[in-house]
Amino acid sequence: MVISFSLALALTVIVGVLVKTGHQRIWPGAACLLLGFALASTGLAPGITSAIQAVTGWISST
Repeated sequence: MVISFSLALALTVIVGVLVKTGHQRIWPGAACLLLGFALASTGLAPGITSAIQAVTGWISST
């Protein structure tokens, strides 16, 4: 849970900076957000979660 919260916080900051600088528009960002919610309710969610955990585990071990 700590990894997913800190990852969500980091991604929120990154998206906020991108929107502020004009590199990310609001509507495409909203579409990506809705895609994330849609993926979270599919059978792909456990695979995506394990892939994110593997990458963050690899990063934290180096």
